[in-house]
Order: sequence, then structure tokens, then C-alpha cells
Amino acid sequence: MSPVKQTPMCLFHCAARRLVPQVRCGLQASSAKKHKFCLEMARPSSNMADFREVFAKAKHIAIITGAGVSAESGVPTFRGAGGFWRKWQAQELATPGAFARNPSRVWEFYHYRREVMLSKHPNSAHIAIAECEKRLSKQGRSVVVITQNIDELHRKAGTKHLLEIHGSLFKTRCTSCGNVAANYKSPICPALAGKGAPDPDTEDAAIPVEDLPQVEEGAGRAVKEERQDLPRQDENCFGALQHDAVPLWCLSRCEEDGCNGLLRPHVVWFGEALDPGVLTAVEKELDICDLCLVVGTSSVVYPAAMFAPQVSARGVPVAEFNMEPTPATNRFRFHFPGPCGTTLPPALARHESEIIS
Repeated sequence: MSPVKQTPMCLFHCAARRLVPQVRCGLQASSAKKHKFCLEMARPSSNMADFREVFAKAKHIAIITGAGVSAESGVPTFRGAGGFWRKWQAQELATPGAFARNPSRVWEFYHYRREVMLSKHPNSAHIAIAECEKRLSKQGRSVVVITQNIDELHRKAGTKHLLEIHGSLFKTRCTSCGNVAANYKSPICPALAGKGAPDPDTEDAAIPVEDLPQVEEGAGRAVKEERQDLPRQDENCFGALQHDAVPLWCLSRCEEDGCNGLLRPHVVWFGEALDPGVLTAVEKELDICDLCLVVGTSSVVYPAAMFAPQVSARGVPVAEFNMEPTPATNRFRFHFPGPCGTTLPPALARHESEIIS
């Protein structure tokens, strides 16, 4: 019997299965086991000069970023004890179930986040990455940013080669036809103007149907008729609507010809799978990179947490830039503690060996 050919994707997932339990082991071990776990691996270096020599020789650089890279821009993370919007944590709102039960509330939450992000600007870490990409591209070298963030600050800073594995606050996806479109409207629809306040005592919005966007005369009857023809996957969104909330079909509608379906934020919610097309693109970039940077990520959210260890496992230098060590730190060649906006710019600055063009 001839051996089964293992495709790159197969190898990618096999590596994931091997790496995930190894990293989790480091998280779940007792104090004594944690100590032994760390001793088994070489301590990463914080020597910037050594990193700069590696950086100068790299041709394909992959930069994996997380919430920490945007922290200095004042982006709320909705994590920890203070991570509430009104009475709910993000994990309670960023789910398909929450959207089905109360799409109005979920849209208020994302409207608030969109409005906050429209007032934020890239910090020195975002800018350093974008400038590095632009500079190295003129030398025939490549930089790709693989981000878990949905704030689009990398894009605003000027990054071109960007893979957003968790989606974007400024994109919508039609629940009927699946069309994905950029949307920077503020507010995303008139019905949400002035809504979304995060205060715990704020009640959910209650806007009459006749005052909602894109609802014409007789639309109440039309909506009832439309509900009968909805695809099965969207029936829950309509059936579970609360009478005191803004109906989702009135909040955001698909603009594709002949569709007019409901829109949802184009972000990956808890319990949802990542876009396989994006994961395939990530896999290809990780396969060819000869230097990997992990910036502002806790390395505990999967599958992103396995990306850098996978690269390190094949002997590629990995440098971590984070406020503190993570469960994966000891798998990497370099670790630079501190704010990303402070540590990253000198790391990515023009090297003396670079040809100035």
C-alpha cells in the first residue's frame, strides 16, 4: 500500500495537535512542574543587538499581533474584572446565541465599539510595523501582519499585507447571501445614533419600527411576510427578538442587488470557526517566513497561540514583544518585555546594513 501523502494543511493541523497540549501542559502544571517545564528549555534572549542581526538577514517576516499592540492607543479590551459593557462581559455578547436572542443589544455593543475605534489612532508600534513593511518591500523583502485584533489600526497605520483572523469591526456580513463589505458609516444606521452607551443602568434601545432605517410605508407587513421566507439559519434571529429592542432587520440591510438580508458584524464570535480561507493564507505565510515576531499577545487564544510555536519548531527565530512572559515564551529565541510602543520601534528600525533607496 502506498503511503498517504500529507498535504501542507494536514501537516499544519498535525503540528497544531502536537503543540496545543504541550503549551496547555505548561499552563496547567503545578508550581513545581512549571519550574521543571521552564528549566527544560533555554531562556530566551533579550539582546537587541543579536535580534537586529537576525532581522537584517530576514527575507520573509511574519508579525503576529494581539490586543497588547493596541493597548497604548486606548483600545478597551473588555477583559478582566472591569471588562463590562453595561451588565455584560464581551463573552456574553460576542456569540451566535446572543445575536439570536437579542440582535439589537449585540448591535448596540458593536456600534459602541465602532464609535470608540473611530476616535482612536495607531500608536508607535503600529506605525513601526507599517513603515518597516514599506521600507523592506523596496528591498525585495516581505512583511506580513497576522492580527487577532478587529480594530483596523494596522490598516489605518498603512499596513498593506494584513491578515485579520478574527475579522473587523468595520466590515459586515450578510446573514442571507454571505456578502462581506466594508462599512465605515457613523452611525452604521440612523437608528443607532446616540445608542450603545456602556453605563450599567442604560436600558436597551426601543425604537418604533416606523422610525427605523430603510423601513418604508407598509414595511411592518412586508417584514412579517419576509420572515416566512428566511433561510433556516436566520430563523432564530427573528423568532427570539424581544419587543423592547431594535429589530435587526431594521438596523442593517444587505445592499447586494435583490438580497436585502440582515447584516451582522464580520467578526469571529466565541464558538465560531475561523475563516478557512484566512487560515490557509496564514499557513502559507508561516511556511515561508524566516523570522517571526509575536507582539502584544498572551499566547493563550487558539488557534493563534500555536502559530509562533509552530514556526519555532522548524528552527525559525521567533521574537516575543510583550509586557510579561507568556506560556510560550520559553519556546522562542528572543523575548523583549515592556510596552510594544517602546520596544518594537527600535527593533524594526532601519539596520545599518540596509541599502537606502
